[in-house]
Amino acid sequence: MTEGLRERKKLATRQALHLAALQLVAERGLDAVSVDDIAERAQVSSRTFFNYFPSKVDAVVGLDPTTPFQVSSDFSARPATESPVQALRAVQRARAQEMAEEEELWPLRMTVIDAHPSLVQRLIAAFGEAELALAEAIAERTGTRVGVDVYPTLLAAVQGCAMRISLQRWVATDFTASLPDLVDEAWDALAAGLPAPPRAAT
Repeated sequence: MTEGLRERKKLATRQALHLAALQLVAERGLDAVSVDDIAERAQVSSRTFFNYFPSKVDAVVGLDPTTPFQVSSDFSARPATESPVQALRAVQRARAQEMAEEEELWPLRMTVIDAHPSLVQRLIAAFGEAELALAEAIAERTGTRVGVDVYPTLLAAVQGCAMRISLQRWVATDFTASLPDLVDEAWDALAAGLPAPPRAAT
């Protein structure tokens, strides 16, 4: 078996476990689903489950161990001619497009997570890891220092907020809005300096 085929099979098993966990929690609720239930639905053994996820909650959230580093990696790969803001906006829009194309997975994931506060906390923790890795990449690109200069940590946090708010709005529209367009709206507002909406102005 080639390395590429082996990796594809591992990815398929991971995705099957994640989808099974989401479907079961959507059907029964988080407390009524066990690791054995998830493994059975995905047609693998419980032992195999633990090769991919350390817990039931991790299987439901479905984050890959490389996830916290994906945004920073994509950011670092953007052209040097782009400003950090331009690079991050492009990275987020591309990610939003990928998410929107997963028509079953992401809506189900967001619906399940939104219904279970404990899952929200796990997702927030993952976002925090991603923001820390991204801050380091921003610092390297801009010649600043994390923990000393405000720019890298603030920009990493702001981009995380932009994506989280876009996802929340996507859920609120019952996934009928364009997620990439929602991401663009968030960045447009940031680029404009967050002016107050006309009705809120005094």
